[in-house]
Amino acid sequence: MRLAAALFLIPALCLSQTEAPIAIEPRGPKLLRDYEAPIVPPIRERNGAHIKTLIRAGKIYLTLPEAIALAIQNNLDLEVARYDPLIADSTLERQQAGGPIRGVPSGSAQIASVDNGLGAAGSIQASGLTNGGGGSSNGGSANTTIQQVGQITPNLDPTLQTTTSFSHQTLPFANSIGVGTDSLIQTKHTYSTVFTQGLITGGTFQITDYEQYLNENSPADANNPAVGPYVSLYLRHQLLQGFGIKLNDRFIRIARLNVQGARETFRSQVADLVTNVINLYWDLVSASDELKTRQEALDNARKFYADTKFQVDLGVLPKVELPRSESEVAGRTQDLLIAQTNVQQQEIRLKDALSRNQDPALDAAAIVPLDRIEVPQNDDLPPLRQLVATAMAKRPDVAVAKIRDKTQELNALGTENPLLPSLAVTVQAQDRGLAGAYQPSSGSAYVPYFSGGYGTALAQIFRRDFPSESASLALAIPFGNRAAQADYGIDQLQLRQSAVSGLRDSNAIVVAISNQLIGLRQARAKYSAAVNTRELEQQLLKSEQQKFTFGKSSISNVIGVQRALVGAQTSEIDAQAAYAHARVSLDQVTGTTLEINHVSLDEARNAAP
Repeated sequence: MRLAAALFLIPALCLSQTEAPIAIEPRGPKLLRDYEAPIVPPIRERNGAHIKTLIRAGKIYLTLPEAIALAIQNNLDLEVARYDPLIADSTLERQQAGGPIRGVPSGSAQIASVDNGLGAAGSIQASGLTNGGGGSSNGGSANTTIQQVGQITPNLDPTLQTTTSFSHQTLPFANSIGVGTDSLIQTKHTYSTVFTQGLITGGTFQITDYEQYLNENSPADANNPAVGPYVSLYLRHQLLQGFGIKLNDRFIRIARLNVQGARETFRSQVADLVTNVINLYWDLVSASDELKTRQEALDNARKFYADTKFQVDLGVLPKVELPRSESEVAGRTQDLLIAQTNVQQQEIRLKDALSRNQDPALDAAAIVPLDRIEVPQNDDLPPLRQLVATAMAKRPDVAVAKIRDKTQELNALGTENPLLPSLAVTVQAQDRGLAGAYQPSSGSAYVPYFSGGYGTALAQIFRRDFPSESASLALAIPFGNRAAQADYGIDQLQLRQSAVSGLRDSNAIVVAISNQLIGLRQARAKYSAAVNTRELEQQLLKSEQQKFTFGKSSISNVIGVQRALVGAQTSEIDAQAAYAHARVSLDQVTGTTLEINHVSLDEARNAAP
């Protein structure tokens, strides 16, 4: 084989082509690219250009390393698998933003603000004289929702929400006392800016900047037009259920593990592809060797027929002997046709693994494998326990199983914490301001402190002339707590079940490696026996042909020995192929397929036509 001589082929084919599947992040100013969609290139449908360079005179001269490289570059199953690590990367990015997992709606409530005390109607509402002429209601949704088990991580990406409204209202008042008019006309400008930030510890922080401008025709207003801003700081944090960084960042850690898991899964798919290509390549080599054997058998049968016919023409042999040799030629011709068909079928299977679309030039070309199956003098294998240790360290399914166990442990945090009661602390601090133009017609005494515009009201806020603070604790204690108990119990039982499955899988790996070792030894023994049998049959045929030349053997004996030799040759080819497959299977079961065949996972992931 030419593995060592062709190590450069895989990186050369992988890196000399176009870019692999990728989600390209938007470029440009930070404030703009956050709102632009990533660019995902279209799928790649064509084969790599290198495969056509191997076609010469209608034939593809192919080494095993080239076959592996072409399969990694062009195989559609692997191309599908290349998107899984990209999806895992995007999922990690999404989890780092917080919020519920994908597909689960958010339970965040909208916060409404009412600026009581501004204007005539606002003063009446603040004094409790009326519930207002207008009403609002929050409607509930009757749609079915998906519930996420365990604590939902707060949204970690900050949000800035700005609302600006302008309104002109005319309100009838049958009783003008307190308003001064039976038709109250108001012009309002409202500006509200809310900055919200979720905390990974299990809370939400919010800053609100609110301003309302009011101009109305009420003579009862002491300040008109007037402006009433306020600044509010709001913090709500969980102290028991939902508290803690380890709890709220568990989905981020799980997403990181899933990135590793996607990489290991892709490694497994690459290893499976390489194993399949190697087996297909050796199958084609074996089919080609059998075709040569069948051709040699036909040539020998034709030569024997010619020699027999010559001796019949000389009168040495009777004519009745000629049909026997002629029948042998017909039988060997049929065997040759079957062998040719087998080669064509193996070529089709290998081409399917090496290409991603139908190409007339590729379909018409015959594959000429340049590497041969070589059975070394001895296998020089390490002890069983060392092979098991290698498998445990390098097999991708073992790595995925460990990642799955860690993921289940992190998920269990989400069902352990809800066992606690819910205790939330809410702290709010607010500073208000009020200023406007004094109206003598209101009958109220002039208060210079409230005379002015937005700057006056803002100064009141900064001086904290009208502060308001509040703090509250909300405690919820579920009695029975059966749902949380059941969720936690399910997770713990699944963890134990997974641990038992891990032991079972470890034992299965030991058994599989033991079976492959036995299979490899059996394949070597069968190959050695097949070689000895073929050599003996060659000697026997040579001896029988010499006897026939001197008239001491019959045509039937020669034909029988020829058939036995062909059978011994095909048995040797089959035994050789069986040894090659056994060696490939041992590499696969120990997780060393990529290492032995010098395949880099990064190069396989980035390979492109």
